[in-house]
Order: sequence, then C-alpha cells, then structure tokens
Amino acid sequence: MKRVWNLVIRLHVFFHYLPRFIGRPRRFLALLGRLDLLLNKLQHNKFAPIGKGLRLDLYVPSYPGKAFFKACDKFCVFDGGKSPCTGVLLSVTNACPYACEHCYQRFDTGRDVDIALLTDTAKRLQAMGVCFFNIEGGEPFVRYERLKALCAAIDCNTAEIWVNSTGHGMTAEKLRELRPTAVMFSLHSADPETFNGFMGRPHAWKMLMTGIAHCKECGIPFAFNACLMEEAFFNREFERVMALAKDLGACLVQIIKPKPAGAWLAANTESMFSERGVETAIAKVNLYNLARSHRAYPPVSAQILEEAPDVFGCTAGGTDRFYINAKGDVQPCEFLNISFGNIAEEDFGEIYARMRKTFRHPGTCMLCEKAADHIHKLRAQYNLERLPLPPELSREVHENWDKGARTALYEKTEKRIDRMRD
Repeated sequence: MKRVWNLVIRLHVFFHYLPRFIGRPRRFLALLGRLDLLLNKLQHNKFAPIGKGLRLDLYVPSYPGKAFFKACDKFCVFDGGKSPCTGVLLSVTNACPYACEHCYQRFDTGRDVDIALLTDTAKRLQAMGVCFFNIEGGEPFVRYERLKALCAAIDCNTAEIWVNSTGHGMTAEKLRELRPTAVMFSLHSADPETFNGFMGRPHAWKMLMTGIAHCKECGIPFAFNACLMEEAFFNREFERVMALAKDLGACLVQIIKPKPAGAWLAANTESMFSERGVETAIAKVNLYNLARSHRAYPPVSAQILEEAPDVFGCTAGGTDRFYINAKGDVQPCEFLNISFGNIAEEDFGEIYARMRKTFRHPGTCMLCEKAADHIHKLRAQYNLERLPLPPELSREVHENWDKGARTALYEKTEKRIDRMRD
C-alpha cells in the first residue's frame, strides 16, 4: 500500500501543478524533482490515516487536503529565493498548572502578549505560506478565550491546527467549538506514577486520560509526544509507551530528544544519548514504522532521526518552522533560547526577515545543543531571570556561529535556477 500511495501522490502532484506550469517545462520538471526529493526523504515514516487524510510526516499536512498542496507550493520558488516556511509553533499563554522537569519555557516568564497582535501575526503567516500551526501554552486550555481567538484567526481550509495540551481545562464543549485538526498530549512514561512525577503534579495522569476521553467523544484525532531518555530504549519503556499509544488509539507518537533548553539549559544533554543509544533508538523507531510485525502501532516521528544530517538536519529559523513564545519573542526554535525581536515592540515582518537572513542556509548542526553553553553563560553573566536572551545578547550567540555543512536536501531543493529560460 505504501508503494501504491507513493504512486498516487506523485500522479496527483503532477496533474495538480501541470496547468500552472504550462509553457514553463523546465520549471515544472524542477518542481517535480524537488517534490520527489522530499517524498523520498519521508520513506522512513509510516504512512497512516489521520482523520480524512493520509499522514506522511508530522509536519507535513495530510494528503490530499488543501494544506498539503499549500505546503508543496514552497517548492515553486525559483531564481534564488528562499522557500517559504510552512510550520510555526505559537505559545498562546505562559499559564500552566504543571512543573515538568524538562520544561523549555521554565524561564519564559512575563505577561502574555496582546492576543490581537498574536492573531494578526497568525494571519500574516498564513498569507506567507504557513499551513501547519502548532498551538501550545503553558497549557492553552487554561486561557481558553485566547486559544479560541487564535484558532478563529486561522483559515482551516488551507491550514492545519494542532493543539498541544495536558488535558487540564479541556472539555468536550471547548473541543467542539475549536475543532482542531488534532490534539497532542504529553506522555513521557506509560507508568502513571512516573508520569505524575515527571509532570510535577499528582493529578497529571488523570487529566491526560480525561483529555483523551474528550477527544474520543468529539471524534478529534489525538497524538502523543514523549521526551524519552536513552535508558527508555533499553529497559523497554519505549515499547510500553508505544503499546499504550496503540491501546488508547493515538494517531501518532512523537519522540522528543532531550534538549538543553529552559530548565535543562545547563544540562549536557548530548551525553544523555551515547552513539549506541542513538543507533538503538533509530533501529527501534524504524521497526515500528517499517516492519509488518508492528503495523498495528501508530507512526513514530522521532527527532533523533528527523534531525540526522542525511534527512532534514536543523530546520529552525524559518526554514520549515520557528517559534513565537507567549510574550511575543520570535525564536528560531522552542529549544533555542535566543530572540530576534518581540512583536509587541517591533513589526513582525522586520523581525522575521532578520531571522530568516541569519538562517539563510539550513545546516546539519543542532544549534540548540551547540549554543546552549554560550546561552547559559550569558544568562549567568548578566544575571538574567528570564529567557530567551534579549536580541542584543542573542546576537553574541548567532553572529558568528558555525551552523555546520548545508543540509543536502535543502541545498538541492533551494538550488538557484538563474539560467532558466522558459
């Protein structure tokens, strides 16, 4: 079936774009070549139905919806232009009743940005090509009116909305009003007590199960994200998480690699995964995604695999995605505690252009890991209580950093075509 879907998608893409490129055969072939490169890079994934569509990757909208083809439109940019970003993570509020030990927002304190600014920015982003909106908190349902306003600002005909939640404050009535594409819950352990300890609250498991029940009642797909340490791939915790996800009916599981950000900024998270650990994790993810013996399980989207140099590398800074925190700081990634400016203080367009210029060429270096020590030292040096670093200090981090070699996939897809003459 996967081979069949690969053929169906390629044929649909061909006939979808053919009218647009009549009379421009070279560009049409270049577009098809770019999309073929992307599809080839997704073959490590399990293609699975989510709602009414087929999911090829967590951050690629489901086929054959309008959002899917809007994501494909990014490859229609030629003549040296940088392809538009298609995904954004928006934090609607800092408010959260939990105390997760790994929280990358631990020091993102301050007043939530005016919701009108955030909704206006979301509209601008959609007009610029963003078609995957991932909305989070804190806990977004704690500030439901803000969440509702942000979701209402996004045209769901050409974009998807995934809401990250713990289940706290969620009700079936709210879900029916919002109608998100999917809800993603945190699930860092299959053991209730261990999970409660990780989340820092004794009621966390109960709230999770209540939230899942609400999604099922409303017919809204739900997924899990799990921040797993290396030992989880050796003591069968990963297998227990996957078994629970299957039994509960999750549509997808995202495995988050521990990152040196927020509460873990000073941690040496690179040492949390040995070379053997990385190899074992990738082998197990591939088993669940590709083996017939595991076809009943939901697909796994693993950062440890997706961020590999021969896959996507680092897509931060508006290559494929970026982050706006609840205070309005524009960050390359939620795990990279630097800011290029704040939408409450400066026009979003100027901030975004500045960030995209810095991230002009995607690289293979995981900057959140490489720059963490520098960020931590600057925070200590200036005795900062809040993160991300303000723009002037952030420049000290990104001004001369080495992003590593250019990611092969993006080097090919964003290759200049100046000599084309249609």
